[in-house]
Amino acid sequence: MSIFSKDIKTMDDLFVHQLQDIYYAEKQIVKALPKMIDKTTDAKLKADFSKHLTETEGHITRVEEVFKMHGAKAKAVDCPAIDGILKEADEIAGEVADKQVLDAALIAAAQAVEHYEITRYGTLVAWAKLLGRSDCASVLAKNLAEEHNADAKLTKLAESRVNLQAAE
Repeated sequence: MSIFSKDIKTMDDLFVHQLQDIYYAEKQIVKALPKMIDKTTDAKLKADFSKHLTETEGHITRVEEVFKMHGAKAKAVDCPAIDGILKEADEIAGEVADKQVLDAALIAAAQAVEHYEITRYGTLVAWAKLLGRSDCASVLAKNLAEEHNADAKLTKLAESRVNLQAAE
């Protein structure tokens, strides 16, 4: 189903579709993070990626909770956007020989993922409120807060150390 599918007729349909999109994205991210953890050489980055893997598993659980709360079946729909972001990250990581430059590339790739998730969760929180589902909004807001936090940690790590080491 594409975003312009004729199956989407109401705001509620659009909300559920977006929920299915982020559900797929989170599941793909859980598959991709272990590869990123293996490739990084920076100990702090490795620890942050590992922590975020655990958080991402929690995001999946929360999204499943929202499906249930909303009376919808937990189902994923293909998300070409996250597939493209993850494919690009994998390709770039495969092309970088210098380990310090690779760490900088992995941070950039991870931030592209975080920014995608932030846009999706921000939209879902807003739509849940619009639909009168403050219960769903509060659960989704937890994921949104963790995505913002992960992005901020990556920025701090990149700016304080990893990018500087890569540039040497």
